[in-house]
Amino acid sequence: MRKLIYGMNLTLDGYIAAPGDDIGWSVPSDELFQFWSDQLRATDLTLYGRKLWQTMSSYWPTGDQQPDATPAEIEYARRWRNMSKVVFSSTIDKVDWNTRLVSGDAVAEITRLKAEDGGPMDIGGATLAGAAMRAGLIDEYVLATAPVLAGGGTPFFAAMDNQVNLDLVETRTFPGGVVLNRYETRR
Repeated sequence: MRKLIYGMNLTLDGYIAAPGDDIGWSVPSDELFQFWSDQLRATDLTLYGRKLWQTMSSYWPTGDQQPDATPAEIEYARRWRNMSKVVFSSTIDKVDWNTRLVSGDAVAEITRLKAEDGGPMDIGGATLAGAAMRAGLIDEYVLATAPVLAGGGTPFFAAMDNQVNLDLVETRTFPGGVVLNRYETRR
């Protein structure tokens, strides 16, 4: 069975985007960017909701061709473009870059994908991850918490029907006061 990991940058008050979908506060240091790049390298499949897919696909397919791209960004762009991805959306009709589109029941498809053999899967996008959280499908949470208060926006955590117990398995600090905490779901 595959492991499902939900990880993102977030504000101290728990938002992945400030009002107006502003993510300007979340520009990672080189060290944090390398952490996320290493996470991507260890991932077999990434699951995206529509909004995060549109954000990622607007830059990373050609991110390695930007004149100011760093070696780490070039490596990330190439890895992102070539890796397997699934986008869950009922409002878009075409995806590219080694990506499959699913417009049906996201929880049923994620459950099916988890049951397959293979390496870890990442899930991104608050709405999609929220559905997976409520269904008890997330095995690990990775929170890179920035020292900023957004005061509102898109929350990292969805409203839950039940308590979920977690075990802290890693804590790291990064430049700029970012603290990374990694938790595994206690089963």
